[in-house]
Amino acid sequence: MKILVFGKDGQLGRAFKKLLDAALFFTGDHDIRYVGRAECDLSHSLEIEVALNAFQPDLIINAAAYTAVDKAEQESDLAFAINATAPAVMARYAVNHGATFLHYSTDYVFDGSGVDFYSENQPVNPLGVYGKSKAAGELAIEEAFDHADNFKARYAIFRASWVYGMGSNFIRTILRLAKEREELRVINDQFGVPTDATWLAKMSLTLCIDEQGRLRDFPSGIYHAVPAGETSWHGLAHWATQVAIEVGVAMKASGKAISPIPATEYPLPAPRPMNSRMSTLKLQKALKDLGLVSKFPEWDALVRSYVTDLAKNKLI
Repeated sequence: MKILVFGKDGQLGRAFKKLLDAALFFTGDHDIRYVGRAECDLSHSLEIEVALNAFQPDLIINAAAYTAVDKAEQESDLAFAINATAPAVMARYAVNHGATFLHYSTDYVFDGSGVDFYSENQPVNPLGVYGKSKAAGELAIEEAFDHADNFKARYAIFRASWVYGMGSNFIRTILRLAKEREELRVINDQFGVPTDATWLAKMSLTLCIDEQGRLRDFPSGIYHAVPAGETSWHGLAHWATQVAIEVGVAMKASGKAISPIPATEYPLPAPRPMNSRMSTLKLQKALKDLGLVSKFPEWDALVRSYVTDLAKNKLI
């Protein structure tokens, strides 16, 4: 089987590389290629087509995205090129060649006005350019597969929130600031679920590859893919610093020194959804129907492991 991973330098792309290189999900002969911006500019459709046709993958993993939420307000053309047009090109290739396509979307496709956990069938209503470009990418993939004649072609769009991994992210920023400053102010009225990139990559591979290294016949569609539980940005900051202290990292700001504030006191160029909580019942059922473990870990346990590893490797 041939596997092509776009976005090798991002947090999710690095997680896929670590897992795939360790050969945890397959046995036998596999050819894996990782593509970054230097090898393929996703804002140019022709470069994507050349990469796909040259390698002819059986599994396409699009871990790449334009994620500069605020900057997207001034770079809408680039955001749409990478988040909507690029996945459309990949989806059409998958449809025409009977390949499996994994794509990653975001909680930002919702406006966050609800008080419950969003399900996959609720209508999207993105607030900013970033969310609109990701929603357009979802729609383009669905439309491509709606016209699929090849029964082998399948896709999964995984919506995740507050992703963290090997790279820059909210947790690492908070830990750095907590070491430097006596006090921090963090938003406490936006709610979601922190998602570990390694867990997300592992879950994705589990859904689409069986124990013999063959592609599974899973149901195509959109899936919400986040750990169990919920928190606020303030709750995440408080927990991450507490874990860091427990594993021996000296912090200037922790506990009550991290003050909760409303989002109105921290204005940003692009609007954020206030409620990013997403139900994972559909994904859990899909895994269960395939005879796989469908119970998801709690977000705080994954963050504890992540912060502990950062401290162990002196990255805090």
